[in-house]
Amino acid sequence: MYDSLSPDDRLLLLKFLCAFAWADMDVSEKERSFVRRMSEKLSIADHEKQQVELWLDIEPAPSSVSAAAIPAEHKRAFIEAVRAMIYVDGSVDPDERANFDRLKAAMG
Repeated sequence: MYDSLSPDDRLLLLKFLCAFAWADMDVSEKERSFVRRMSEKLSIADHEKQQVELWLDIEPAPSSVSAAAIPAEHKRAFIEAVRAMIYVDGSVDPDERANFDRLKAAMG
């Protein structure tokens, strides 16, 4: 599912995952591990991994994770990855659920 993502889209996906990890204002160790595993799975460059680590420490600007930036052909991949992110720590915060619902609605 992720093989067809361009390098820019792979980084965008990771940015979305980090933004969703921050929805409850606390990035758990399970969420961090999930993002790091996805970074490996997506085979991003070392300098991009550094950027992802920064997003895990400092929330990405909300305006930088717009559903409009997601290519139509990759909507499903983004939805599935974000869904996995919000469930990875065993609890879904109401803000995470609301953000996920907004993302799905924005993607049509």
